[in-house]
Amino acid sequence: MNSLRSRLTGAVALTTSTVLLTACGIADSAGSGSGTFKVAVLAASSQNGYNQAVYKGVKQAAAASGKKISLKLLDGQFDSNTQLSQLQNVTSTGDYDGVVVVPNDGVGLAAAFPLAKKIPVVTVLNPVGSDINTMKPQVDGVVTTVGVPPATAAAKQAEGVVTYCADVDPCKVVLLVGNLSSPLDVARRGAYKKVLGGHSNIKVVSTVEGQYDRDTSLKAISNVLQAHKDVNVILSNADQQTAGAQIALQNAGIKPRSMYLTGGGGTKDAVAAVRAGTWRADYINFPVSMGKSALEQLLKAMDGGKPEPVVDADKIGGIDPYATKATLVKTPDFTGEWNG
Repeated sequence: MNSLRSRLTGAVALTTSTVLLTACGIADSAGSGSGTFKVAVLAASSQNGYNQAVYKGVKQAAAASGKKISLKLLDGQFDSNTQLSQLQNVTSTGDYDGVVVVPNDGVGLAAAFPLAKKIPVVTVLNPVGSDINTMKPQVDGVVTTVGVPPATAAAKQAEGVVTYCADVDPCKVVLLVGNLSSPLDVARRGAYKKVLGGHSNIKVVSTVEGQYDRDTSLKAISNVLQAHKDVNVILSNADQQTAGAQIALQNAGIKPRSMYLTGGGGTKDAVAAVRAGTWRADYINFPVSMGKSALEQLLKAMDGGKPEPVVDADKIGGIDPYATKATLVKTPDFTGEWNG
């Protein structure tokens, strides 16, 4: 497992033709001929719903730019070495003017820098470099990071749990984490424990891996409930995991709305679950908006302008990303930007 899969697994194709094109490595072109910007889009996995949503935003920004832009999507196959090789290749041939990357492993991807040929790189969701919580570009060549520090986002999630648990003693919490060894999830888990550990009434009774997969999470939470059927909270960092946890609760005869069930990612199903009160909260991502912003900043760099070094991904969706039923009432038309 890798450092990106939180919030990412559970692919749903944008369209069948898009997946076929990208899987074959064929370029989607918004223009051709002289003066065309050639951009490589490096997905952690082109078969993944979150990555597809980012690419959708990239294409929307390209179409809206009024410029000739040729996009080529490369499939990293959720493999760090594959994506590292792809970045090294596209920045050494001289065939590309810029890169948008959704890092599978931002720490490992730093090994590609300095680039063989100096072209601008914009990274989405995760930074490239040794510090997973530093969004300011850490290596020469990355011009913009579109994201938020994972520890900051995780701490905010945990604060919602603290509020819920204020009058519950003991308040028994299960942490449902994507991968306990990935840098991204290590940061999130640390933030969860730091916030929750400051309250004596809160007891973390179990920490399990969901692998960003519904069925894996269903099994993991089913096992937890055999020993801890009286849990009050399931805190998950991925909506696909929370969906599995919901099924496990229902199978055990526990109504999800009777406890604090939360996720992360902002899938359409998650937004609907929060609106319905089945889930208490969700940390919403905006991958289409992030992809649009990434290409906009890359265009500035390719045009010789000055891109923003950091784009706060929490502020580009137009709503409060830490969503509850009460906050979502304020934006009745928002349904989420992607399918998990």
